[in-house]
Amino acid sequence: MNQNRVLATVNGREITQRDLEAVLEEMGPQRAGQFQSKEGQRRLLEELISQELFYLDAVRNGLEDDMEFRMEMKKVKEDLLKQYAIRKYLSNVRVKDEEIVQYYNENKESFRTDESVRASHILVDSEEEAKELAAKLSSGLSFEEAAREYSKCPSGARGGDLGYFTRGRMVPEFEEAAFAMKEGEISRPVQTQFGYHIIKVTDRKEPGILPLEQVKNQILQHLLTLKQMEMYRTRSNQLKLLYPVNYMI
Repeated sequence: MNQNRVLATVNGREITQRDLEAVLEEMGPQRAGQFQSKEGQRRLLEELISQELFYLDAVRNGLEDDMEFRMEMKKVKEDLLKQYAIRKYLSNVRVKDEEIVQYYNENKESFRTDESVRASHILVDSEEEAKELAAKLSSGLSFEEAAREYSKCPSGARGGDLGYFTRGRMVPEFEEAAFAMKEGEISRPVQTQFGYHIIKVTDRKEPGILPLEQVKNQILQHLLTLKQMEMYRTRSNQLKLLYPVNYMI
């Protein structure tokens, strides 16, 4: 989409697609989702037009010269300059690859993973239904097709897939059955408080330690934050020597 495309003009001032996208980004994904449709973007454009109209009218009425406005602008400028100065000072902080490797080697236990399984299931109300389904599955019916057609669980739309889970995430009866099964195995009917399940284990992951490549970015961000915090504190203490601070409490 052309970011420079002009969507409207207000007294000669252009409102572009870029302006619209900037507002959506500030909203965050959840709220911005309300304005993704054509009608939603039209409503947002109308809001931008209204803001431009108020701006032009404020200029015409000389509100820029109001003392209250000037005080607000001074405060906004100070806050922006503070944040800009901090960002600029910390922008040169870097984390070396060898620092990442060292942190990983010294903290491997932090990246330990528990045993997990990936399972699909079909949930029905009665033991009789479950036994009938088990017989059909033994006769060649696709587990995924059966889940889509018969399962009461919303996961049925995904062929019954529940994704990976570790111990303690499922009800005890379901967990006990799933963790006792081999990859590719289909269980007999398992009763829980929700009904009767037929479970299929599609993958297993043994406990272990995540490889460095999988956690490298996580470590990078952690070390970067620590370095920035340390530099921030150090610089703040240095500046106290240049600009005296008097505590009144």
